[in-house]
Amino acid sequence: MNQETSTNTENQSSDEAIIEIIDMHKWFGDFHVLQGINLSVHKRERIVICGPSGSGKSTLIRCINRLEEHQRGRIIVDGIELTSNIKNVEKIRTEVGIVFQHFNLFPHLNIVDNLTLGPIWVRNIPKAEAEETAMYFLEKVHIADQAQKYPGQLSGGQQQRVAIARSLCMNPKVMLFDEPTSALDPEMIKEVLDVMVELAQEGMTMIVISHEMGFAKSVAHRVLFMDFGRIVEGNTPEEFFENPQHERTKLFLSQILD
Repeated sequence: MNQETSTNTENQSSDEAIIEIIDMHKWFGDFHVLQGINLSVHKRERIVICGPSGSGKSTLIRCINRLEEHQRGRIIVDGIELTSNIKNVEKIRTEVGIVFQHFNLFPHLNIVDNLTLGPIWVRNIPKAEAEETAMYFLEKVHIADQAQKYPGQLSGGQQQRVAIARSLCMNPKVMLFDEPTSALDPEMIKEVLDVMVELAQEGMTMIVISHEMGFAKSVAHRVLFMDFGRIVEGNTPEEFFENPQHERTKLFLSQILD
């Protein structure tokens, strides 16, 4: 197993780690959902995590910004350790954007207001500046013409692109994606993946839970496979797909690539 391998490609990751997870454990009652997780994520690195349902993938990234609380081990984000210190948690949450399977947009607010809420109330950005930033990122995700509409008036793919733009408005240092295309119709998946590819090309540090293996092959520096709460294997996309080392990884790939 190699959890620390990264590719030597253009726009490759920095040697400086922005996320350090050290012997991290998480329980839900008696269920040991994460077991001894060790992971370093470097600035500008792009990691794709795959694995069967229930393997702990979503819980892992939710622990990175304290949406879930780990019980043992250490998580350090941009030099700040995640503990029960509320100020540290709030600071990390402003630096780490997360996009969920479901879009979690406020249905009673139009698209621009959805995007400006965080910057105005969390970062104390003036409304006019926040709106200008919102329009910039709506342009980036190719949906600026929908700015005055409400979420219910948009397709699923459009809503997910809005959710990505909303996270970008907070100017995060890291973006987490929790199966961002799994709730979408097949024809909408490409438009969301295209936006994520653009973010990757611009050097955004990204951790993506996804079974979109084409995306993993073209964008990731590393692909990790999780099962039963552990990182079973991790490697460059080329080695991960062409030369998997663990029998469980081989079985998983044989099922999703056929």
